[in-house]
Amino acid sequence: MAETRTSSTLPAQTVWLLRAARQIAREMPADAILLLTETELDWDAVLDELSGCRLLVAAHRPELADKLRKVKNIVFLDIDPSPAVIRDRLGLALLEAIATEHLKPGAHVVALYNGVETADQPDQIDSLSLLHLGEHLERLTASELRRLETRVPLETLRAVVDLAIEIGREGREGHPVGTMFVVGDTRRVLQYTRVIGFDPVRGYSRRERNIRDRRVRESLKEIAKLDGAIIVNRDGTVEAAARLIDCAADGITLSKGLGSRHWAAAAISKRTKAIAVTVSESTGAVRLFQNGEVVLYIEPMARPMVWRQMRMEATENGSDRPAGPETS
Repeated sequence: MAETRTSSTLPAQTVWLLRAARQIAREMPADAILLLTETELDWDAVLDELSGCRLLVAAHRPELADKLRKVKNIVFLDIDPSPAVIRDRLGLALLEAIATEHLKPGAHVVALYNGVETADQPDQIDSLSLLHLGEHLERLTASELRRLETRVPLETLRAVVDLAIEIGREGREGHPVGTMFVVGDTRRVLQYTRVIGFDPVRGYSRRERNIRDRRVRESLKEIAKLDGAIIVNRDGTVEAAARLIDCAADGITLSKGLGSRHWAAAAISKRTKAIAVTVSESTGAVRLFQNGEVVLYIEPMARPMVWRQMRMEATENGSDRPAGPETS
């Protein structure tokens, strides 16, 4: 049996996972290995174990992040330290890698992280996942929104799009939610809509209905479960909710499979100068409509990312190798 090289400066479990990640990355091949760590490591030893692989590193704790910025031969990803859920931290790290052009949409990544905290080893790396990044990710740049050439201020449009992405990714209380926002040209938009039933925003002051306020956006996640569109003024004020779009979709062509919500969004964006933003209940995908056409398409990070937990099994000669991926 071939002698197994060890690294005395790293925990045995970490070494084992690093070697598994390296083997998977080479055989796929993967574009990079992403390591999320909450503890200081011997980075020379880590780089030695991952020889020949691109290494991206992110850390949750600010004091560790400060140290990692000074480490040579790794790509440090600077992420917001606030998310506590590992999936959110992974998502932020991958988005940062794409924003800084260290990864491209469609890339394959082997991720190492602490997925199961224990009392005796709270920061120990214990999990390995194989991730595929979908072609459409949820981080929109300001330049992409400016391309729409709309009278709606960028800040308002960005707040609506960010809210739509959150609804598409999270749903509400564990259930998927589909909804539609219509932004701008409010007076004309209201001429093409009618009330379905109770309007949940009626009676509130303009300040209490401004979508730029996070508390308002959280409340709108509840309202999004209702039938009908949410109408947003160019200044960010929610003018009405639970409104039925009532205008013809003449001259509009959409892809097969899009339902009545998307046809209504296309129709209102063609009849007015508004931007319509839809969230698909089935996929969580967000679409922006202008002049009767889809002009931007966004898939929330949690959905296009394919997660496969990797397990290890022993070969006949006693060494470890990755078994087939298991869809989680």
